[in-house]
Amino acid sequence: MKVPRLTGRALTAARLAAEAPGSSAALREVMKRSLGIDRLASLPDAFRDDVPAEARPLQAAPPRRWEDAGLGAPPVRDWPRPSVAYAAAYRRGATTPLRVAERALSALEALAAERPCMNIAVATSREATLRDADASTARHAAGRPRGLLDGVPLLVKDEFDVEGLPTTLGSPCGPQPPAPRDAAVVARLRQAGAVFLCKTVLTEWGMSPIGNSVHQRMPHNPHHKERAAGGSSTGSAVGVALGLAPLAASGDGGGSIRAPAALNGVFGIKPTFGRVSRAGDGFKGSVAHAGPIASSTADLARFLDAVASEPDPDDDLTAWAPPPPPGGFGARLGAGVRGLRIGVDEAEWRDASTPVASVCWGALRALEREGATLVDVKIPLARHAASIGYLVIGPESLAAFQRAWREQRDLISEDLRVTFSLLSGVTALEQIDAARLRAGMRREVARALAGVDVLALPTTAITAPRYAQAEEGRAFLDPIALDGMCRFAFLGNLTGLPAGTAPVGVDAERLPIGLQILGDAWDEAAVLAVLAHLERSELASARRPPGAIDLLEVPDPIESKERSR
Repeated sequence: MKVPRLTGRALTAARLAAEAPGSSAALREVMKRSLGIDRLASLPDAFRDDVPAEARPLQAAPPRRWEDAGLGAPPVRDWPRPSVAYAAAYRRGATTPLRVAERALSALEALAAERPCMNIAVATSREATLRDADASTARHAAGRPRGLLDGVPLLVKDEFDVEGLPTTLGSPCGPQPPAPRDAAVVARLRQAGAVFLCKTVLTEWGMSPIGNSVHQRMPHNPHHKERAAGGSSTGSAVGVALGLAPLAASGDGGGSIRAPAALNGVFGIKPTFGRVSRAGDGFKGSVAHAGPIASSTADLARFLDAVASEPDPDDDLTAWAPPPPPGGFGARLGAGVRGLRIGVDEAEWRDASTPVASVCWGALRALEREGATLVDVKIPLARHAASIGYLVIGPESLAAFQRAWREQRDLISEDLRVTFSLLSGVTALEQIDAARLRAGMRREVARALAGVDVLALPTTAITAPRYAQAEEGRAFLDPIALDGMCRFAFLGNLTGLPAGTAPVGVDAERLPIGLQILGDAWDEAAVLAVLAHLERSELASARRPPGAIDLLEVPDPIESKERSR
């Protein structure tokens, strides 16, 4: 039984039922059946393992390196504009970081005025942006840029601290004082010369993968204004897709990088758990990862080079991470795929919609023709990953925000009140059993990766769900769309393994579709190598959506004059 989308009076009735002691248990059982949670208790005991003392990812084998074809990084295309295009424009004197920043800030204001809503920003610091852009302009003028990211616009999801701005996590619940310092990810990117543009909108406490919220003005999908943009890194993905920045600092607890990247037709990667510091990140727990959404595979690698090249003393988890690969995270972007072994569990793919499965299989067959080998693997617990994931991220989130849940409940949206009310009834037995199944899943995936280089899955089971203009600012609960977004995401979060997405095609309505590549622990380089070859072979490309903004394009003087009137 699948629960349909609930909104308006139906959602209010569901909220009242969820919060009433007499009816909450019955509604909880309905939701468990809808999300497959009811099936977990009956799984064989052999699927379970002891709960590990720590969430350190399991490494299946030492990194295997198929022969490097020496193809170089994927070529730079006219769209979207990667960081290397900004660096080249600055070097030629075609523009400056200051002019780019000014245009980007103006573009943010224009997007905020569009209808249907295309707003991506929740907070800006114009003074800080122009200050950093001016400093970058001076470095370029002196011939001493800090690297390819110097002067490049940067979007930051509003889960990371930015000095002087509050971190809302998509919620009005407080207090929300200005952050005294940058999060580690933001600080390292700024040190590399990136210019902070804005904090981007996200769903409430990151709990919706669809992209709707009553608390922030959420954008529609730039490829189809009647569809959602995914979440929770909604503004980050839309901003990259529209050309506001070539990269965005984002987070992923259950697909929140990969799902919106896929729905908006751009690239993203969730690194290995512990690879990127979460100091100054408002989301913690055992499944939340910090990582990038970007316009290209090379920019995913450059992001990781900037933020993950050494451990952070303020985040003990980063002590687990081995040093980056020699030459950096992009060292194998030109490796090609000849000799690559890609694990595919065909049973897993049956839950993907026909358009998604068809497009993703087409990309895999193309890789096979170019020398990769598709290897049949079996991961029986993978089909239950989302159900297990709901029992992990849900209680962790409720515990993290329990004070607001107790004291500021009236500020929480009705859809999340339903979710948290039901989660409050999850038993200790159910949580521990989910943890044991998670441990068994980690073991299964490690066994599968012992014989292959990467695993391949669709990024989402469906393309962008509907999100009409009339639904802006309205709460709705949609378990079917939620499951479609998360169905293939939680395998990466529960294991902590690196997982990236590339835009490999579109459906009949021109909605983007993502192919997901999952690698062994600490082997982001292998994931990026596959994404890069998809990009190089034009199997993956970020299509320019209507309303896209080219910050490097020289404005037409007449057109600019007309706009200023």
